[in-house]
Amino acid sequence: MTDELQYRVLKHMEAHPDATQRDLAKALGVSLGSTNFCVRALIDQGWVKVQNFRRNDNKLAYAYLLTPQGIEAKARITARFLQRKRAEYEAIKAEIAQLAAEVASNPKG
Repeated sequence: MTDELQYRVLKHMEAHPDATQRDLAKALGVSLGSTNFCVRALIDQGWVKVQNFRRNDNKLAYAYLLTPQGIEAKARITARFLQRKRAEYEAIKAEIAQLAAEVASNPKG
């Protein structure tokens, strides 16, 4: 499981603890099987706990809650994710500058 996927799953769970795995899969654009694998891995790591509750229609449902360890892990993952995205941004910025220079130096641009 990539840092990006862990970040996205933890972020969504924190914002929407009562979302189903199907909701999570749809929001993240991944398969339900991949979502189930991720959720189970996060539970096994102790980053997420599952709490049963009853919805209004009397069906049993679950809430996915980040544990203190999960909150700490999310902060670490977020910092790594941000660092990687900043590096990607700088690389793209340099590429754009290079392309702009090529276009400017081409008289038929």
